[in-house]
Amino acid sequence: MSPDTALTELRLTTRAEHERIEEVMRLDAPMPLERYAAIMSGLDAFLRAWEPRVHAALPERLQAWFRARRRGGFASADLDWLRDEAGIAVPPPAAGVVDLLPLDTLARVLGSMYVIEGAAPGGQTIAPRLKASMGLVPGAGASYFHGFGGATGAMWRDFRVVASLEIGESSRAVVQACKSAKRTFAALIGLFEPLAPAVAGPAPRAAPAATPAPASGLPPWLAASLTA
Repeated sequence: MSPDTALTELRLTTRAEHERIEEVMRLDAPMPLERYAAIMSGLDAFLRAWEPRVHAALPERLQAWFRARRRGGFASADLDWLRDEAGIAVPPPAAGVVDLLPLDTLARVLGSMYVIEGAAPGGQTIAPRLKASMGLVPGAGASYFHGFGGATGAMWRDFRVVASLEIGESSRAVVQACKSAKRTFAALIGLFEPLAPAVAGPAPRAAPAATPAPASGLPPWLAASLTA
């Protein structure tokens, strides 16, 4: 395997999930401020749980590196602004998805990080749209997507280098990273699925007997995908 194998495999094996979350979130389309606030509420809740778990799971030599690139505080600031300044009432999202992500090896942690880090460059395209459509700017509702601004590209390249070196060329580590990335995408897709645009279809048949939800409160299909 070459040093680029891990990043290549991460990109290829998560292509379908990447496309699906773009369909669900529709950040490139106009939306009411209430929908945007629901998105920020979900991101804030996810990152509040995910970032401490990642930090604790990383070896000490990588913890300062991770702290310098955390963006959860930006999401929290946006949510506070939407509540306090814009007066948007934001319902809490479903909880528990991060708890089901296995982050017990460095490869799994970096695979999960690939999903969050990979979203940062896209935020540089989304931020100008938020300003044009809703007047949101860094410090006033759009801090998360603005992120680290002009440094974002360099930080993404830095992550790619670190991830390639740390995951290495072991097929076992690469598989662990890819499965972790897919599970992280599944958690986010499940979190934001209620915001997906409705798709017209045939009239539904009679629903089968309901399957009890697991203790986490997640739908069975999502819990299964995160624990597989």
